[in-house]
Parts: sequence; structure tokens; C-alpha cells
Amino acid sequence: MTTPLSSHPSPSSLPPKGFYQHYKHDPNGPENNYTYEVIGIGRNTEEGTLTVLYRPLYDSAWMPPADYQSRPLEMFIGMVVRDGKTMPRFERITDSALAAKLETVRTEKFGK
Repeated sequence: MTTPLSSHPSPSSLPPKGFYQHYKHDPNGPENNYTYEVIGIGRNTEEGTLTVLYRPLYDSAWMPPADYQSRPLEMFIGMVVRDGKTMPRFERITDSALAAKLETVRTEKFGK
């Protein structure tokens, strides 16, 4: 089964490549805890649905042997409720100083 082209989101509604923090990020912990780099958008070839491809910028025993994580687009851009507050599941990092630090973390972890 495929999803009709008319039901696909516009490119402007897709999360751009870059760094994101998950709602579980602890601002008092390391800057890279629950922090991810979005690599791009993928398509499930069986269902036609879009997924977000990303990788953690912290060590995770759960990841091996995978190199990337994948989450359905609607879930990635969706909202969650935590401690009674509604918030985005992932939030793009726009602070240039923090992004520069995360680029260093990425280079140390992945080599590029």
C-alpha cells in the first residue's frame, strides 16, 4: 500500500537536518544528553510513510548494531505531555554556540 502524493507533507513542514533535543533532555546534565542529529527523511517502502532518520550524540547501549534511529514523521514532530505540560517531542537547537559545541561532539563521536 502506498500513500497518495497529495497526502504527503510539504517540504517546508519536514524537520531540517541539524541538532535536536528530546523532551527527556536534562538541562542540568551534559549538553549532549538526549540530543540528536537529524540526518534526513526516509520513506518506508512498504507503507509509503515518511520517517525521520537521526542518531544520538551520546553513548547508548541500546543502539548497536544500528547506526541510526528512525521514527515516524508524525511522531517526531508531535507533542507529548510531561508533568502536566504539553511540549514538542523534539525541539530544534537554534542556539549557535550550543550547535558549535554539538558539532565538536559529533566529530569526536562519528568523525564528521
